[in-house]
Amino acid sequence: MIQGKTGPRYLGLHATGELEERAILAYDLMRSCTVCPRQCGINRLADERGFCRTGFLPSIASYGPHFGEEPPLVGRGGSGTVFVSHCNLACVFCQNNKISQGGRGCEVTPDMLADMMIRLQQGGCGNINIVSPSHIVPQLIQSIGIAAGRGLTAPIVYNSGGYDAVDTLRLLDGIIDIYMPDAKYGSNIIAADLSCVSGYVDVMKDALTEMHRQVGDLVIRDGIAVRGLLVRHLVLPDNLAGSGLVLP
Repeated sequence: MIQGKTGPRYLGLHATGELEERAILAYDLMRSCTVCPRQCGINRLADERGFCRTGFLPSIASYGPHFGEEPPLVGRGGSGTVFVSHCNLACVFCQNNKISQGGRGCEVTPDMLADMMIRLQQGGCGNINIVSPSHIVPQLIQSIGIAAGRGLTAPIVYNSGGYDAVDTLRLLDGIIDIYMPDAKYGSNIIAADLSCVSGYVDVMKDALTEMHRQVGDLVIRDGIAVRGLLVRHLVLPDNLAGSGLVLP
């Protein structure tokens, strides 16, 4: 998938009503939750909470321009970063522990999340960078649709831990411009020990394949990423990350 001649492809999906239809399909995944690979099966439409501790509304810890992101995302105005509270992983080394596991943040409506996106764009940010979105995809799709109706034109960055459900990712086809997932581990055993997750490696590989199918290789224009896949890998002590298995 590529950007249209007049901007990101989500604008075309919004114009045809496809974004709204995708949001409806995504919210249906919350009825017996299969939004992420954990498949907790709880009814988040009734505000029940599973592993991610997020019910019907997403919780946001903070948002603003971020100049410490990967260089292709920063540009002059910074990456418009939205830090989502909670996570579908529980990494013992998480640098955002107070947000991802401590739950720092406040619940917001999709309308409020859309307003954050618009404010970031108006502030000069070159993209909207959603950090840890894997468990709030339904609300994210709805928010992008609302923001598109208010003039959002910035590329959307999906910044995840790599533990994403392929069926959920397919609902994001043509909505996300840049995927930036982690490829954390080369061993499911280590992943279970350090991130409290089952089958991480297999899920991550399938997710990255689907992400690449949608957006292709990373495309950079004038030093700024406009679409594509950007994979990160954190090297851990004593080769716990299994870097030789992850890196080509």
